[in-house]
Amino acid sequence: MSATPGAAAPPPLVLPRTTTVAGTVREAAVPALAPRVHHGTLGDLPFDNAAEDPHAVAFSRKEPGSPGRPIWRDITAARFAAEVRGVAKGLVAHGLRPGDRLAIMARTRYEWTLLDFAAWAAGLVTVPVYPTSSGHQVRWILQDSGAAACVVETPEQLKLVAAARPDLPALAHVWQLDTGAVARFVAAGRQLPDRVITERRATRTPEDIATLVYTSGTTGRPKGCVLTHANFFAEVDNAIALLHPVFTAVSRHPASTLLFLPLAHVLGRMLAVGCVRARVRLGHTDSLRGDELRAELAGFRPTFLLAIPYVLEKIYNTGRATAERLGRAETFDRAAAVAREHAEATAAGLAGTGPGPGPRLRAAHAFYNPLVYRRIRAALGGRVRYVISGGSPLGTRLTAFYAGAGIGVFEGYGLTETTAAATLTPPLLPRPGTVGWPLPGGGVRIAADGEILLRGPHVFAGYWDAEKAEAVPVSGADEWFATGDLGALDAEGYLTITGRKKELIVTSGGKNVAPAPMEDRVRAHPLVDQCVVIGDDRPYVTALLTLDADGLDHWARMRGLDDVPVHELVHDEALRRELGTAVEEANGYVSRAESIRRFAVLPVEFSVEAGYLTPSLKLRREVIARDFAAEIASLYER
Repeated sequence: MSATPGAAAPPPLVLPRTTTVAGTVREAAVPALAPRVHHGTLGDLPFDNAAEDPHAVAFSRKEPGSPGRPIWRDITAARFAAEVRGVAKGLVAHGLRPGDRLAIMARTRYEWTLLDFAAWAAGLVTVPVYPTSSGHQVRWILQDSGAAACVVETPEQLKLVAAARPDLPALAHVWQLDTGAVARFVAAGRQLPDRVITERRATRTPEDIATLVYTSGTTGRPKGCVLTHANFFAEVDNAIALLHPVFTAVSRHPASTLLFLPLAHVLGRMLAVGCVRARVRLGHTDSLRGDELRAELAGFRPTFLLAIPYVLEKIYNTGRATAERLGRAETFDRAAAVAREHAEATAAGLAGTGPGPGPRLRAAHAFYNPLVYRRIRAALGGRVRYVISGGSPLGTRLTAFYAGAGIGVFEGYGLTETTAAATLTPPLLPRPGTVGWPLPGGGVRIAADGEILLRGPHVFAGYWDAEKAEAVPVSGADEWFATGDLGALDAEGYLTITGRKKELIVTSGGKNVAPAPMEDRVRAHPLVDQCVVIGDDRPYVTALLTLDADGLDHWARMRGLDDVPVHELVHDEALRRELGTAVEEANGYVSRAESIRRFAVLPVEFSVEAGYLTPSLKLRREVIARDFAAEIASLYER
């Protein structure tokens, strides 16, 4: 196998090659920064790391400590390899054969990654299942994948699987983590010699299937995306090489990260694999709740994070709300403006389009560093210098703010079908508002109708065919994968996402409206949790808004309305005026025909549990339109 990418010197940055047709950039491609892997699988990584640097810290695992102050215990590369081998032998001892599917249904925790690598070492295929999945979703994924075994975390999850078992003839084993599944694996495999796993690993190749990841599906049944070991190697090796400062110790603190995104999502999986590949210390936590996450970040002290925009918005809005409570809102706002101006000037200097920050700006930036920027960095643990952001656009305002506060944000764009990132922001050449260049080794093409097409070794093998138990390719080796997303390339090869093809709204006047950009801009307001733009086959565009619990709590407390219930607050005129300001600011980016004319504020939360969001936090538009048909109709009453 190739050498560990993170240990090498950074490769030279190669600019994208672009192709222009009739004055419009239609294609961009970037040469690979890492060689293709021709032998072995992800299951070899723990053993390679242990052989080359057995005492290196591979993981930090959370153990019970005093309230609010978790204790982290280090796990070396040698210990992780030994644990992987022990669990892998247990899986073999239970009769699981190469190619069998092992489903994993659990929150983000150390055992998830341990099981992943143990399954790969045993030649198995892992099938992630969201811990929030319904009984119907669990049944479908286990049935369609033909899972031979399943590991769950809790008694409630065990009941869901048990209820589905009559429809799952292939399911031979079910284990529960909370009742000692890992220890039982180790005990079951203790009598097997270590060479059993060595021999299993030797039979597997990069082209073998690593995992079946089921799309969360905003409509219809989820489809199983077949990702090979080669897909993961192409993805993580080129991402590590491109983002060399992130995955390499560039200060006295070794690179480390705390993973809090679901491992059932390809983005979290990619990071876990990348950390093992690059030998970066990795921790796990399942909490996205503000106070809990801040406590865990403070204890772990990562140097970089993988986050969705929601988390970064929360950190910013909490900082702003705290400043307002202390009577320092104007100071925070001035500091934010200086941070954005400093970031934009710095980016212009790096790109050669400007002189960089001048003396006045540098002085103002230094003045606000201890007052505001240091506090923002402290909220992320104190050592974070980089954030990889994906899932949806972060927006130029927050990207520039974090850059000015000393935290570089690398935005990316990708799908389950592309093993996570298909584009990434290149270091030292950020362009806020875009999602960066094609991942090295890959390409982006814009079709005549604006659809984004992707190509590269990180693009999946195809969708799972349950009857044939194999992947059905959706494109040939020299063809392109159609994403369903809409976008545009600029002259330097940076991609901008403009919407989703199937979500495109066509008003009764014939105007095409992409809802996602407007929704993202409105959602950036601290009072807004979700925004759903409406208008298909209607005379004008409207929106449904839900309120952010923390933002609303702060707003009400500052106005002495703490005791007013939410269903009454949604009718408060002052609140509606503030929300109206957010809508008008978003309208400033579009034409009159595309602007939001009216909006309704809902006294409910759009959550995964309520069925209004997918597990990857995408809107289930059809469900929302059905359940709130009366509210939508009222927006079009004269």
